[in-house]
Amino acid sequence: MRNSVVKAFVLAGALATSVLAGGAVQAQSLADAMVAAYRNSNLLEQNRATLRAADEDVAQAIASLRPVLSWSASTTAYSTATADSNTIALALSASLTLYDFGRSKIGIEIAKESVLATRQALVAVEQDVLLSAVKAYTGVKSATETVAISRNSVRVIGESLRAANDRFAVGEVTRTDVALAEARLAAARAGLAAAEGQLAAARESYKVATGTYPVSINGLPRAPALPASLAEATATAQRLHPSILQAQRLVTVAELAVQAAAAERLPTVKGTASASASDNTVSGDSHTLSLGVTMSQTLYAGGARSSAHRKALANRDRTTASLLQTSRIIAQNVAVSWANIEVARAQIISLDQQIAAANVAYEGVKEEATLGARTTLEVLNAEQELLSAQGDRITAEANYQVSLYSLLSSMGLLTVERLNLGIPTYDPAAYYNAVQNAPHTSVQGESLDRVLRAIGK
Repeated sequence: MRNSVVKAFVLAGALATSVLAGGAVQAQSLADAMVAAYRNSNLLEQNRATLRAADEDVAQAIASLRPVLSWSASTTAYSTATADSNTIALALSASLTLYDFGRSKIGIEIAKESVLATRQALVAVEQDVLLSAVKAYTGVKSATETVAISRNSVRVIGESLRAANDRFAVGEVTRTDVALAEARLAAARAGLAAAEGQLAAARESYKVATGTYPVSINGLPRAPALPASLAEATATAQRLHPSILQAQRLVTVAELAVQAAAAERLPTVKGTASASASDNTVSGDSHTLSLGVTMSQTLYAGGARSSAHRKALANRDRTTASLLQTSRIIAQNVAVSWANIEVARAQIISLDQQIAAANVAYEGVKEEATLGARTTLEVLNAEQELLSAQGDRITAEANYQVSLYSLLSSMGLLTVERLNLGIPTYDPAAYYNAVQNAPHTSVQGESLDRVLRAIGK
């Protein structure tokens, strides 16, 4: 079942590739908008840097198991009433944690689980970025169509006004009919100005979402494949949504933190080694070498260790509750998106019927008005009903498209990879693989340099 559902949604990527292949050279498709958003998103870059910082936490946790080497050099001059002396000393020391009852290993596991949680957070951000691109694209598309309808309305009402003036000149209508047409034309022009303002705002939103202004917008693509039922969509979301997967990782981190807090009460065994050499102008040279093993344990810390353990338990309960709440919210989002799709579908069908009927009525009323059987007001009202229906149809279509991709996002399927957008994607494991062993130099360091160059750092 899982493979079949995922495969069905991966097929949604056909809309991207088909639009990319068949679109006009200059026109921008919905796939183009999502690609631009993915490539130009500062939010994604911010969270990628957050992920790389989490990768470094793993490197630092691993480094805590390695020896720490340090050196020091000093010179000291003494002067007394009888003699002067000068000492030059050089020392090299090393320390290594031999055994800490698993605390360091738990720390490494916490860092690794935190990396996996952060990767899921990055996927969630990617979904938000792509959904914002969908909203921006449909916003520009809707605003463009609304402007076109408004301009056509101004043209048609202008023609009605000219016709009213001609009929008034020959005495077929009154001055009232002309005034009605003038008022409706002024309202249409105001509506056009508002529509043009909305288009300008939509273009700005598009630039924020994708990094560039739209040049020319293609038609909306074919709807992606949807699950057979709401239950199937919800089950897929509970299994794949990055916010749920992130919350699961955070629960694991909290469980490990409880173990780490309990292990803090246990002893620590460290090994030390040091070598030093000194040269004194009076006593001559001296050399020392020492090796040692130290075992230590905090017996009393004013209750801090017990408090830390209780805090870890509380955090575990908090993250568990957060996981359950996240699951509920995701299920709610799926249900809301599903309902919005059904509502938009029904609206589109009804509005298509309304537009067809309103168009027939408008043409009929306009023809009857030329024969003197209808008034100018009736013609204007019929035209307004048609205009309103067309505007509602544009809004319903935009809501339908946004609801479709909101459902994919709610299910965890709105990613570049699952949509098959056909562009290189950020590899979250590349940087991790380069730094997980805390390289300083050598081949690993060179590998890290290559990764940094690849991401433009």
